[in-house]
Amino acid sequence: MRASELLAPTLRETPAEAEIVSHQLLLRGGFIRKAAAGIYTYLPLGRRVLAKIEQIIREEMDRAGGQEVVLPIIQPAELWQESGRWEVYGEEMFRLQDRHRRQFCLGPTHEEIITALVRSEVTSYKQLPLLLYQIQNKYRDERRPRFGLLRGREFIMKDLYSFDLDQKGLNQSYQKMYQAYSNVFRRCGLDFRPVQADSGAIGGNYSHEFMALATAGEALLVYCRECDYAANVEIAVAKALPMIATENPAPLKEVATPGQKTVAEICTFLEVTPDRLIKTLFYEADGQLIAALVRGDRELNEVKLQNHLGCRHLLLADPERVRKATGAPVGFVGPVGLQGIPLYADLEIPYLVNGVAGANREGYHLVNVNPGRDFNPTAVVDIRQVEAGEPCPQCGAPLAQARGIEVGQVFQLGTKYSSALGANYTDARGQEHPILMGCYGIGVSRTMAAIVEQCHDDQGIIWPLSVAPYQVVIIPASLKDDGQRQVAEGLYRELAAAGVEVVYDDRDERAGLKFVEADLIGYPLRITVGKRTITSGTVDVKWRSRKEETPLPLEGLSAQIQALLAREMEKYR
Repeated sequence: MRASELLAPTLRETPAEAEIVSHQLLLRGGFIRKAAAGIYTYLPLGRRVLAKIEQIIREEMDRAGGQEVVLPIIQPAELWQESGRWEVYGEEMFRLQDRHRRQFCLGPTHEEIITALVRSEVTSYKQLPLLLYQIQNKYRDERRPRFGLLRGREFIMKDLYSFDLDQKGLNQSYQKMYQAYSNVFRRCGLDFRPVQADSGAIGGNYSHEFMALATAGEALLVYCRECDYAANVEIAVAKALPMIATENPAPLKEVATPGQKTVAEICTFLEVTPDRLIKTLFYEADGQLIAALVRGDRELNEVKLQNHLGCRHLLLADPERVRKATGAPVGFVGPVGLQGIPLYADLEIPYLVNGVAGANREGYHLVNVNPGRDFNPTAVVDIRQVEAGEPCPQCGAPLAQARGIEVGQVFQLGTKYSSALGANYTDARGQEHPILMGCYGIGVSRTMAAIVEQCHDDQGIIWPLSVAPYQVVIIPASLKDDGQRQVAEGLYRELAAAGVEVVYDDRDERAGLKFVEADLIGYPLRITVGKRTITSGTVDVKWRSRKEETPLPLEGLSAQIQALLAREMEKYR
């Protein structure tokens, strides 16, 4: 490609809407342009990066036994109604009607339609196992699209679905995909971790997320440096860390705390530490009012609470409903004396001695609250968020914490969809059984953004060679110098003929501008043809990821460049 013919409109200034590095650099480097909120056009450079990521994915999916299909974006409502998700999926689903007033949706995910396909085509155990995948656009009507490609309304996904006879087969398919995903993200040059995760709206009982570590990550994860434990904080296992009791239970006492509502205010007013407080949080679980209890120095984990309750919807209760149920406003409520409201206490609550809680009376709190004596929880469960420094649930070493971008997730679905949609197989004895399924997704466009979040500096993007839009850029210092121009042109033709992905910057622009734009775009290898090329017969070669330039002789230069690229590419095999 000649730069004079390449559509790569770079920007000097960062658009005001771009909040994170990947959004800023993909816009400035001419990779994407915004069409509407959360919807982007991929320009030639962006499309080439996506194609590289997709090719890596295809190679690993095919190597694991996957077969590629293309599923429709527009899906009939009937299938979603069969699975029970049409009404419960939420406002993120784009719904539409055709001219005959039949209902459809733009697919946010494809479990229903792939299950219906297999239902109609697979009947015998002899046809299983089966791995089917696609790379396709998906649509979710995000309330607040932001962060460029990380949270959009239209995005590109790879999803593979496994179909097996039994749990043993499902475990094998899951392990295949777990390994294939590790290969994909390693080959894309990402620093990532597979972490235990919540299945969310997809369903299933076993899941891992593949997290690209990045400060812009929307997910929080904890991991152990001593063993292989890693988990999204949504499901990270918390151990009870009981306080050592240094006093005996004292009589329950009500004290006036006028205007003291928050943990900080109450602690200051009563001269106690936050770990002595019992926070009482009220939720509506599918409409039923429940209360959750955690220490004042802890955060409640709503995902854990919802999973324990098994409810579809968990919402923080309306303050007026809390007042009617307890007789007090939020900030003065507590577990003592509550009637008819289930109490779910975190694992640490039973260990409290002489704690503090709301008195269910405005302007008052109770001191010397002792669980088991003054109130009895409905259940004691792990419902708090794990924090850095806590012991690893596997080996006991201190946990570390990081932020991550979810670039992939694997699920064991079991028979959730096959039972609902009637996807069955007949065994050797003629008996019918539901097919066991797994679901395995990679965010292709998210992966592109995650790579930029990890691979950049103050000058621009530093693409790993495996996914770079082009491998090499040739920049003549002066096109007015016939010698430089002829060398650059000849080298360009030679490398292109050898199959190297090369850009020749033949624009009539200052060399300084070309260098700046080359760094912004992130071409991995830069070859500068300058005065020394004519006087000494050498060119300057520089890897984008390194500071130093290396002079190489013109003689045999094409072969040397190819060898350099081959050695670098070995990192991503």
